[in-house]
Amino acid sequence: MIQIKKFTFNPFQENTYLLINENNECIVVDPGCFSSTEENELSTYITENKLTPIRLINTHFHIDHVLGNLFVSTTYKLPVTAYQSEIDMVAMAERSAELYGIPYKASPKPTEFLQEGDSIHFGDAELKILFIPGHAPDHIVLVCEKEDFMIGGDVLFKGSIGRTDLPGGNHHDLIDNIENKIFTLPGSIKVYSGHGPETTIGEEKMTNPFFK
Repeated sequence: MIQIKKFTFNPFQENTYLLINENNECIVVDPGCFSSTEENELSTYITENKLTPIRLINTHFHIDHVLGNLFVSTTYKLPVTAYQSEIDMVAMAERSAELYGIPYKASPKPTEFLQEGDSIHFGDAELKILFIPGHAPDHIVLVCEKEDFMIGGDVLFKGSIGRTDLPGGNHHDLIDNIENKIFTLPGSIKVYSGHGPETTIGEEKMTNPFFK
């Protein structure tokens, strides 16, 4: 059984997730820890719960989701895993930091890559990778149908969807991918979004105004 621990970090109020399996191994998804206080909050939780981080995965490379990449990668000696985009998203994150005027410890470049259809075996569970561009050209989500959850990044929110006015965004692609890849999954699946509260696929199919 996978436990999910959420932290909300940085000025963008981004949700960082730890996925924890029955062996006390954990996957860090989208580390957004921005300050030494936030870094300490994450590492203290890992230490106090005797967790062993085994992977660092980014759903996409927007600045708010990678602010803690260097800290996590260095502290736990983990490579960065992401989708292999044709766009240099590492450079884009650096430009975004300059644009927003926030300090940024540049993320290491991804050296391990996930494609649609890949699966990650994690203890007794399996995480399936879906490629969902639209909010970002390199966006993936992690789906665990066995345990009824999805780590969705900035694709689908409670009552909303990811913005598509950033470089590489495409509104039509995002809507199409949600309708044909996300909404075809069981409605009971709980969606852990990159910002805000959790929701379910069923609830969003019924009530999300972007699909009325």
